[in-house]
Amino acid sequence: MKKLNVLLASLVLAATVLATPALAAIEVEGSAYIGYFDKYLWRGYDLSGGLPVVQGGVNLSSNGFTLSYWSNIQTKTDEGEGYTGGDSNETDIIIDYTFSPVEKLKVSIGNIWYALDGFEDTKEVYLGLALDVPLAPNVKVYYDYDQSEENGLFYTAAVSHSFDVIDKLSLSAAALVSYNDENYSVGEDYSDWHNYELSASATYAVTDQISITPSFLYSSPISDEAKDAIDSEVLGGIMVTMTF
Repeated sequence: MKKLNVLLASLVLAATVLATPALAAIEVEGSAYIGYFDKYLWRGYDLSGGLPVVQGGVNLSSNGFTLSYWSNIQTKTDEGEGYTGGDSNETDIIIDYTFSPVEKLKVSIGNIWYALDGFEDTKEVYLGLALDVPLAPNVKVYYDYDQSEENGLFYTAAVSHSFDVIDKLSLSAAALVSYNDENYSVGEDYSDWHNYELSASATYAVTDQISITPSFLYSSPISDEAKDAIDSEVLGGIMVTMTF
C-alpha cells in the first residue's frame, strides 16, 4: 500500500499548497478527492478484475483552463489476472479549456494522456458541447491520435439532473449512451453502439469545503459487437472531495 500512502500524502500536500494566499491572488480554484469503489469500470470494461480500487485526483482551474491528475490503485491482488494490491495501474493527466461562445452553451476542448501499467500509453483529444437547459444535455467526441490505427473515435451523449433534498444534501441522476468507431482503447474491430450507463449519487456537504458522495452506476453493452467485448456491470463507491 506504499503507493496508496504516497497518493494520499500528495493530495493533502497539493490541497494545502494550492490554498495559500499566493495562489489565491492569481485566482486558482480546485479540488482534491479520493474514493473507494468496488471495481474500476471504464467505458463498460472492468479493469480491476472485479476487485476494489482506490481512485483519487486533483483539479486546478483558472480562466477557463483546468489541469487534472487522476490515478487508480488496486487494493487486492489477483495473480491469475495480473493485478497486484497497492499498485497504481493507471494515471491520467488532462488539460481542458471550457468557454461559452453564446448564452447557455459551453464548449470544452481537451487532451487526455493515459499512462497505463501493462498496456501501451495512449492519448486522446476531445470536443464537448453542453447546454445549460433542463436535463443538461451534452455530447462529447474523443479521438485517439496516438495508438489507434483505425478511425480511433468514441462518442458519448448524456443527460443529468440534480436537486436539493434538504439542507446540505443533494441527489443526482444521469444517463449516458456511447458509440465506438474503431477507438483503440475500446475496440478497433468494430463501429457500432457500445454501451449505456445509468447512474445515481447523493452528495452531503460536511462543511463548506468538504463533501461526501456515495454513488451507484449500471453499465450494459448495446450492440452484438459490444456484447462480445463487455458484460453488464454494477459499480458502487463513495468519494470524499475537498474544494479550495
